[in-house]
Amino acid sequence: MSAPSGNPIPSAPPSYEEAMGINMNYPHPYPIPGHGQKPDGKGMNPPPHMGQPPPANNPITVQTVYVQQPVLLYDRPVQMCCPSCNQVIVTRLSYDSGALTWLSCGGLCLLGCVAGCCLIPFCIDALKDVDHTCPKCSALVGSYKRL
Repeated sequence: MSAPSGNPIPSAPPSYEEAMGINMNYPHPYPIPGHGQKPDGKGMNPPPHMGQPPPANNPITVQTVYVQQPVLLYDRPVQMCCPSCNQVIVTRLSYDSGALTWLSCGGLCLLGCVAGCCLIPFCIDALKDVDHTCPKCSALVGSYKRL
């Protein structure tokens, strides 16, 4: 079997540059050693990384964030950090009539305590809602609702 006369049979496979179509006249990605340099790579500068921006010399800023755990408010004073003035405080309590106070009054009226005894729940702090305020800046920190 002979090859057609127009295409001779190659004696060796093509080189890498020929197969990949690399132009041998194009500059090499790595510098070619000069007259006084050894080809072992010493004294040569490596090329910059292609496609990557140069490293920026921007300082890194660090921000510290303190997260305060939620404070559960009940009918007792609580030591905490005031969210308004950022001072460590013990809350001041004030009592207001709430749903439990009014329901207790209505229940006593239904039981027959109409002659003024039904107003007793308005005198008992254990039946009222509690507001927690800051003693330094008088800001409302939170409330505890009985019902």
